Amino acid sequence: MAYHHILAINPGSTSTKVAVYINNKIIFLKSIPHNLEDLKQFTKISDQFEYRRNIILEELKNAHIELDMIGAIVGRGGLVKPIKSGTYNINEEMKKDLQTSILGEHASNLGGLIADSIAHTLPNARAYIADPVVVDELEDVARISGHPKFHRLSIFHALNQKATARSYARLLNKRYEDLNLIIAHMGGGISVGAHKQGRVIDVNQALDGEGPFSPERTGTLPVGALVRLCYEEDIPYDDVKKMIKGEGGFVAYFQTNNAYEIELMADGGDEKARLIQDAMSYQVAKEIGAMSTVLLGEVDAIILTGGMANNPMVDEYIKKMVSYIAPVVIYPGEDEMHALAMNGLRVLKGEIIAKDYTSENMVNGQTPDQEN
Repeated sequence: MAYHHILAINPGSTSTKVAVYINNKIIFLKSIPHNLEDLKQFTKISDQFEYRRNIILEELKNAHIELDMIGAIVGRGGLVKPIKSGTYNINEEMKKDLQTSILGEHASNLGGLIADSIAHTLPNARAYIADPVVVDELEDVARISGHPKFHRLSIFHALNQKATARSYARLLNKRYEDLNLIIAHMGGGISVGAHKQGRVIDVNQALDGEGPFSPERTGTLPVGALVRLCYEEDIPYDDVKKMIKGEGGFVAYFQTNNAYEIELMADGGDEKARLIQDAMSYQVAKEIGAMSTVLLGEVDAIILTGGMANNPMVDEYIKKMVSYIAPVVIYPGEDEMHALAMNGLRVLKGEIIAKDYTSENMVNGQTPDQEN
């Protein structure tokens, strides 16, 4: 049996996760925290490139990882141009879009850049990204917003949703492409996707303004009230952005984005915490119901995943509302490192061919929005 070595890199806002796999077995995993004071020295996230790359290399060295054995380095996909689902070779055009933050700044933009940089120092390694948040498989009818100046965007937890869907399909000894699924990823942001035979044909834009509210995002707000707030109170643009993403949801109600804290409060009898948590669960269930209509009611399963799928109160509330649609399956947590590595392994084993970041694989149904 051939032994394939894969390095997975997942930069987050305050930490970077690094893992090394041999085939599907993990041999190293480290979450490297970043001191906020250290990060303050960088004006833009892209300026953190060398800082984070050097820390990763130091950790791998300390763990005595033989980097020359690495065949694939898979970085978390960032906010590149909208593309089809898949695993992508990192080329110069992709690096340019990641460096210039074409769709906005996010720590995940560093994943591909660091993966490519390290791969260039090794004899056998190739660099990839897999199922970034901008995977776009929307039906054309799903792109229409209600006004020609606005269009609906596909930005969601594609990596975890796709990996979870494939895991469930394997459990049934079926192909992902033969199933209709609704998957709700419940983490710092919440995305609910309608998976029709291997394609996410509709999903709420989970980054900054659609769908259920979450621990730190407002989700869909009453438009008229939002407009009045902006004009009547003269709130600066950046403050409105923070209110919607980062300071919304649980943060706005409780000044914390820690969903486990809210769970403990609700379980301990705090009526406000229980109401707000139930309201979030209610909105997730309502979005699942909407996605069932997208699939014409032909749903094989509803999957709840992400960190908040560990909360039995949330799971049971959603189940009660949607179990009449299809069986509800719980995949608590998210294993993005495993998902990244398995995409790399599929390339090394020849099960899939990595795509190129070119116009052929880009989706023209939406125009890049500089504020997303």
